[in-house]
Amino acid sequence: MIAASKGAAPGAAPAPKSSDDSVEALHALILHQLDEDQAQETISIPLAGKSSIADHMVIASGRSTRHVSAIADKLAQRIKQESGRSVRVEGLPNADWVLIDAGDVIVHLFRPEVRSFYNLERMWSFGDAPPVAAVN
Repeated sequence: MIAASKGAAPGAAPAPKSSDDSVEALHALILHQLDEDQAQETISIPLAGKSSIADHMVIASGRSTRHVSAIADKLAQRIKQESGRSVRVEGLPNADWVLIDAGDVIVHLFRPEVRSFYNLERMWSFGDAPPVAAVN
């Protein structure tokens, strides 16, 4: 017999995870997959409370258009597989700058030259805090 948790009615389904937990799990999944796929200079910019578009913006680089494309394909598949979320992918044909919109987490993947040209880190740093979560 499985014991019911404190305060829960016997036979009741476990409480669903809060949306904050699912956002953080998605964020962790994305950072882990980027690390696995050897993305370079991965950073995460917290947007919660600063922008309504997402809770996190992740920026990373690939070594070439082929590497950026492979990272984007694999990441989109992994997000759908692990979280069940459909993601929107833009820029894959050229793979200079690929945007993956996973809802609460937005991922920008760049070739290094394109990343330095657009410098999203500076644009989204809000002047008060540098980007966090340097993974590599």
